[in-house]
Amino acid sequence: MRKRYNSTLTLFSFLFLNLSVFAQTGSIHEPVRYVGGVTIDPSVHEGRLRYAIGTENTQVLRVNRTHPELADDFGWTYNHAPNIAYWNGTFYLEYLSNPIDEHIAPGHTLLVTSKDGRNWEKPKEAFPPYKAPEGVEIPEGYDGYMMHQRMGFYVAPNKRLLLLAFYGHTEHPFNEGGIGRVVREIYKDGTLGPIHFIKYSSYTDFDESNTSYPFYKSSKDKGFVAACDALLSDKLKTLQWRDEDTDQNGFYEVPVEGEEISALSYYHRKDGKVVALWKFSHSALSDDEGKTFSKPVKVPTLLMAGGKNWGQKTDDGRYAMAYNPIEMQEYRFPLITFTSDDGIIYDNMVLVHGEIPARKFFGRWKDFGPCYTRGIVEGNGNPPGDDMWLTYSMNKEDIWVSSVPTPVKYSIEGDVKDDFEKMEVGGKVKDWNIYHPAWAPVEVVKNTSGGKSLQLSDKDPYDYARAIRVFEEGENVNVKYSITPKQNNTGSIEMEVVDRYGNRPVRIILNEKGEILANNGSEFETVMKYEAGKTYEIALDVDATLYGKYSLSINGKEVLKDAQLAEAVKSVERLSFRTGEYRNLPNRKTPNQQKSEPLPGTDESVDEAIFLLDNVAVSTNK
Repeated sequence: MRKRYNSTLTLFSFLFLNLSVFAQTGSIHEPVRYVGGVTIDPSVHEGRLRYAIGTENTQVLRVNRTHPELADDFGWTYNHAPNIAYWNGTFYLEYLSNPIDEHIAPGHTLLVTSKDGRNWEKPKEAFPPYKAPEGVEIPEGYDGYMMHQRMGFYVAPNKRLLLLAFYGHTEHPFNEGGIGRVVREIYKDGTLGPIHFIKYSSYTDFDESNTSYPFYKSSKDKGFVAACDALLSDKLKTLQWRDEDTDQNGFYEVPVEGEEISALSYYHRKDGKVVALWKFSHSALSDDEGKTFSKPVKVPTLLMAGGKNWGQKTDDGRYAMAYNPIEMQEYRFPLITFTSDDGIIYDNMVLVHGEIPARKFFGRWKDFGPCYTRGIVEGNGNPPGDDMWLTYSMNKEDIWVSSVPTPVKYSIEGDVKDDFEKMEVGGKVKDWNIYHPAWAPVEVVKNTSGGKSLQLSDKDPYDYARAIRVFEEGENVNVKYSITPKQNNTGSIEMEVVDRYGNRPVRIILNEKGEILANNGSEFETVMKYEAGKTYEIALDVDATLYGKYSLSINGKEVLKDAQLAEAVKSVERLSFRTGEYRNLPNRKTPNQQKSEPLPGTDESVDEAIFLLDNVAVSTNK
């Protein structure tokens, strides 16, 4: 009897252990897992998340129909699907563009460059709208030509940089609607080589005889041909192409069809396995450099819809993912990241981009928020420093980049003392979270006294500049800073002490009437007038304990004592400066596909307001 019992126990243990292995995180059955308990609150733009400290969000393109010369020289307002690379000391960013709507012809691809990731040149056309050769007609059921791409760049083993995109028929360029993938070289001087096809659609009869550009093999540049050959043999890189042409000739060896393996990103784990990430929370593993993959599975801890998921190894030797953590197709915000030691177990969800400006122009399928996030694909360069670089479209009309310092952190210890003297003029604003629209820049500048200050400028009628300094979380904090408004008759700046969830218990405003306002509970009091060009020393003592209060002094004079907080909070941890009113629209109920006129005056700048910030000091009383 005992022997039988032991045999039964042994069998049970064997089955249990093998079932455990079968379901183990990091295996083909669950390649990755998010173990953090933090999720977003969908009622606010920032999701009530803590910030990835030191992240800068920079607008690369601000669309403009009326004055296209201020944007891309075309004035097209659907811009989407950016890709980014770093090569030869330069950032390269590619995105597709249509006049108004997604998947509606004409469509072309533009290329924009930057030396530092903060200051970007004007975009230039890289792949023009497709014109078929004479005698080639658009097939029945299609209406013109468009561009679609999941991959933008490839740095070849011979150090050549290739730029790629895909031509297809409107409004379904996939499979039978595809024409083929085009390629051209970016030379070291920034000029572009001739356009060639590198792969024709496997579902059609397109070839060199009935398309507008030659096949790459016809090029007399042997280095270019070698670069293309190397790309075609790289199964990981080319798996990014599968969305446009799943290929019926066996070019890809992946086990399933459909959207669940759309928009590949990938990285190598420390054990050499390749982790693949796709839309709709899907993931798989490869042991042979992408020649084959395990069956893609839906990862239950990755909450997402049809926005892209980006994953990579970071410069600190760890791993990160970035995506929109919500299952709502039309409301893709905020943009978050979380990190991992091994590329398997992820934790600490934090905010990368939580600002959602108003959509300037209506267009079909222009989802709200930062959409289709991509980073720098393995092998496509590594910029100086330890930042993770991301790119995305905002509301599918403007193009943005983010630089996220690694290791990613969300809290600090110790006092804050920032006078900006050690920071480079026009360079990175260390330890600050910066929101930097093209018409509302935030930058370190020389001030009139010969020192340096942080300048927030704003001439955007529908957006604002914002700078945030995270400090040590506490119930009792002392805040000091100086603010110099260059004017007192236009623009405003709202200065707030904020808790970890985005609540704003302390609010001070310099308004366009030359008044300094401060909240006492839910009401504002005018505490004094301010003058253009004069510096004001602000001092705050904040008590965030039960029935919290704060006191305010300006230039050494107490102007508000024991004022009530605007909101009850348990602690505070951020100092925010914003050249505009707090906003929470669009929200999840804002109609996304209800046709509307362009925002009035969106293409025209307003009178610029400039504010200089200096000598920021925060101490937490423990």
